[in-house]
Amino acid sequence: MENIIKREIKYPYLTRPVEIYERQNGHKIVLAHKEGGLVNISSWVKTGSINENDENNGISHFLEHLMFKGTHKHKAGYFDRTLESKGAIVNAATWKDYTFYYVTLPQGHDGAYFKEAIELHADMMLDPVIPEDEIGPAFTLGDDSVSQKRERHVVIEEIRMRQDQPWTKVYNSTNNNMYTKHPYKRDVIGYPETIASISRETILDYYRTHYTPNNITTIVVGDFNHEEVLKKVCEEFDFKGRENYQNPPFELDKPVHEAKYIELKGKINTGFAITGWLGPVARDVKDNIGLEMLAVILGEGQSSRLYQNLIEKAKDPIFNVVATDFYNFRDGGNFFVQANFKADKKEEALSLIKSEMDKILNNDITEQEFLKAKKKLKVRFAEGAETVSDIAENIGYYMTVCNDLDLAENYLQDLENFTLEELNSAANKYLKLENSVTTVLLPE
Repeated sequence: MENIIKREIKYPYLTRPVEIYERQNGHKIVLAHKEGGLVNISSWVKTGSINENDENNGISHFLEHLMFKGTHKHKAGYFDRTLESKGAIVNAATWKDYTFYYVTLPQGHDGAYFKEAIELHADMMLDPVIPEDEIGPAFTLGDDSVSQKRERHVVIEEIRMRQDQPWTKVYNSTNNNMYTKHPYKRDVIGYPETIASISRETILDYYRTHYTPNNITTIVVGDFNHEEVLKKVCEEFDFKGRENYQNPPFELDKPVHEAKYIELKGKINTGFAITGWLGPVARDVKDNIGLEMLAVILGEGQSSRLYQNLIEKAKDPIFNVVATDFYNFRDGGNFFVQANFKADKKEEALSLIKSEMDKILNNDITEQEFLKAKKKLKVRFAEGAETVSDIAENIGYYMTVCNDLDLAENYLQDLENFTLEELNSAANKYLKLENSVTTVLLPE
């Protein structure tokens, strides 16, 4: 076998260390042991909307669809049909920092299903045909003479369905206005005009550029012979000398210095609002823990502050929904407060949210709230080790976004050592109101 560098990580809650193998070509293979009859095979590619520009925005997601449209060995539909007949769940996802493809299935007698899944998964990852007849001819939006739009039409309909959603409108506006130059400002799914006109050759060039050995991590989770599976994955993932590509670094955007407000109109009956802040890079574990805890305390579930103070205990509630979200990204996460409220109560709604944020910034988080949030994050991490799919997804995140699985090994200790003082510090570092961007969507 080729020369391979091996490392082991003591991943919490697993009975054996996770093995990381780096091949000479840069392709990484991660093997994780999880008792049971199911296995998960996934490949994570270090490309998403972060590697797009205004001309090809949405190409990562479009390519994700087209990867399932056959190889030189197998026609379109064979991959899904064959594996699903064996009880497999087959899917993929595209986000800002990555695109990943996975199969979860029973091993089958003597691991027959498992072996075939590795073969088909590798074939799809390394030899997609991306046929013209599956893409469909390029066309101009509004041209009714084009009858065979194929996968272009599928993706465009998906984009249009999302564009019609109020939450998508306010999210896209807030997200775009939080950034100046960084590619994170773009919508991952892209725009209909781009998908309608982008050529097959442009898509193939994007695939050849980014789906390189050093940008792909293949993860296998289950109960299997590690030596045999490692050999099998190496054999099937034959890149045939494919050249590597180093993703370019991007200058990190700084938060706005003065609170930014955008107001939109739409065919709706209630008001929608999202306020967003830029957060820490994914590798900054301590500050990420802080914002994860703040998201729990402020707006996660019916016991959260925002729900209790603005809905449950309100004498005359004006909110239907008020909650928080925190997304981790390689070049800096996003913290959001989102609300749906009575349209004629916009000023009051924004004032109430501001008041709740002021309390957090004035360090009024109690020890009880702090400990409860810490416990919730511990439970969440433990739940992420319950199934082969959850384990693979967590490993994929650390390997692809953080570029370091050691952070997962140390996460629980970092969380245990985290203090209330550090939580207050994170709030004041990232969630000041002058550093926020707010979009409100109101009825026309």
